[in-house]
Amino acid sequence: MSTLDLAIRILPASETVGAIVTGVDLSQRLHPGTIQILKDALARHLVLVYRDQDLAPDDLVRYSRQFGELDPAPLSEWGRQCLPGHEEIYLISNIVENGRPIGALGAGESEWHSDMNFEKVPPFGSCLYGVEVPKDGGNTGFISAFAAYERLPDDLKAFIEDLSLKHDATTNSGGALRKGHVAPTDLTVSPGEIHPLVKVDPETGRKALFLGRRRYAYVMDLPIADSEALLDELWYHVTELTPSWHHRWRVCDLVQWDNRWTMHRRDPFPGDQRRLMYRTQIRGTAA
Repeated sequence: MSTLDLAIRILPASETVGAIVTGVDLSQRLHPGTIQILKDALARHLVLVYRDQDLAPDDLVRYSRQFGELDPAPLSEWGRQCLPGHEEIYLISNIVENGRPIGALGAGESEWHSDMNFEKVPPFGSCLYGVEVPKDGGNTGFISAFAAYERLPDDLKAFIEDLSLKHDATTNSGGALRKGHVAPTDLTVSPGEIHPLVKVDPETGRKALFLGRRRYAYVMDLPIADSEALLDELWYHVTELTPSWHHRWRVCDLVQWDNRWTMHRRDPFPGDQRRLMYRTQIRGTAA
């Protein structure tokens, strides 16, 4: 451990998820011991917030790569919206230039979700950097998937133990159709990857509820009406009964989360207030 590591402070943001990290400058190349401290903190708190980080795009990419390979920016309804010269930096913005959005997801409210859950191996996590942030709204909320599972009634835990969920591949986190997709009419044959409803962390043995997102999801082998009723019940427990923590953005904040064990959403904000975020996505690995 270097002497610089001694300056790092990690303060939990809530009882279930999130921590504020101080004493580290992510624009610099970090000592391996520092990186290990931050990896351990992410594993423990699932979401890390770094304030006042003056990051160039290359700095953001370099830091993100300490946690794994990076994916290129995902396809949105407008195609692949990435920072020119950096295909791994996804632009999230409501700014429109020459009649075309420069980034994805606009100014509306996003729904609770985990990222890219419709893929066989969803991402490990993401880093989101605030370049321009609105004055009002636009906070990002997080829920621990461990806490969501642990707060379920025992009979519901037992019922879902061996069930699997098909995760819809047609829409993004704001509910818009992805490019090249149409809204499904039969959930039993709609596109999407199948994952267990209950996932187990191989390192700790803790169980987590893996819902991904609500729209067009389907619990395998159940009649559609039963699937819908079960998902409504599970989502009620997650969104109404599980504690969430919301980060209020400032310019030069970097927020990093473990996508495997969290859900997140963005609060709405006025469309006339500019928002520009840089996001990197850390590739997942097969269990």
